[in-house]
Amino acid sequence: MSYVLGIDGGGSKTVCVLMDDLHKILGRGEAGPSNYQSIGIKATLQSIESAIYSAVNQAVEITKFIRVEAICLGLAGVSRVADIEVAKGLVQQLQNSKILPMIWALKPSNIVICNDALIALVGGIGHDVGIVVAVGTGSIVLGRNHQGNTKRVGGWGYILGDEGSAYKIAVAGMQAALKAHDGREIPTNLIEVFKQYLGLKNIEDLIEVIYRRGWGVKQIAALAPIIDFAAAEGDESANKIIDDAVQDLVKATSTVIDTIFIYDSALEVVTTGSVWKGRSKIHERFAAFLIKKFPDVKVIFPRYEPAYGAGLLALHRLVE
Repeated sequence: MSYVLGIDGGGSKTVCVLMDDLHKILGRGEAGPSNYQSIGIKATLQSIESAIYSAVNQAVEITKFIRVEAICLGLAGVSRVADIEVAKGLVQQLQNSKILPMIWALKPSNIVICNDALIALVGGIGHDVGIVVAVGTGSIVLGRNHQGNTKRVGGWGYILGDEGSAYKIAVAGMQAALKAHDGREIPTNLIEVFKQYLGLKNIEDLIEVIYRRGWGVKQIAALAPIIDFAAAEGDESANKIIDDAVQDLVKATSTVIDTIFIYDSALEVVTTGSVWKGRSKIHERFAAFLIKKFPDVKVIFPRYEPAYGAGLLALHRLVE
């Protein structure tokens, strides 16, 4: 029996699954964040090590001999050569760990380092062909075809990109409220909704909240449900913001399809991230527009979690 580790390392938590060559999950562990660019390499290593320990420790109760032959790390923000080298260094340090209760038997070719969007694609669909549209605080669309060609659209961060994301929806909502307050746009319930949610005396106090409190990207993105709520209640301005987000995501997905899937008739598009859970039917709107352009496309929610996708990518290396 061969065993592999699949690791999903993000900015809020780390998930590790231990899988056998029959695709069965024998153990699953969670730990803290593992985005080394924000918390440092030492803390990242500790989170990954802790998640692996929890996963493997569960399996030790089933089988006493765990020999890990492949590993896949899907890490947030990993795309440059320098990032990949850092991740490889983490794997080397993990193999020298004195607390992990298993035996390492890794070949260099069986170490997979990739962006977390790829493991979300593979986990979400259950195999490595299709498209993932990941929309949370930020946004990215990634596709992979039967020939192994990949195409990425977006994922450039809140300043340079992230169209359709919670951050961009939140900013657009605040802008719409202030423009309505000025009289530059149509009246909107967003003014009152923001005032109630943030405890503001008047909408001008958004300046104090956003600028003087030094709110970061995640705090601002967390305001997106306000716009989603107003849209679900029928507010015209809020619905326009949601529609604009949908069109941005449809365009990004269409670009991926037109670039690498021109010969594929049936195609699955998996949607992941917090934005799709909104009450304003953003998921239904996105699916309707995309299917209108590409009738054979099927829009789905994830079948499995990203860590499982990382495990599948690790297993692929054993059979190549």
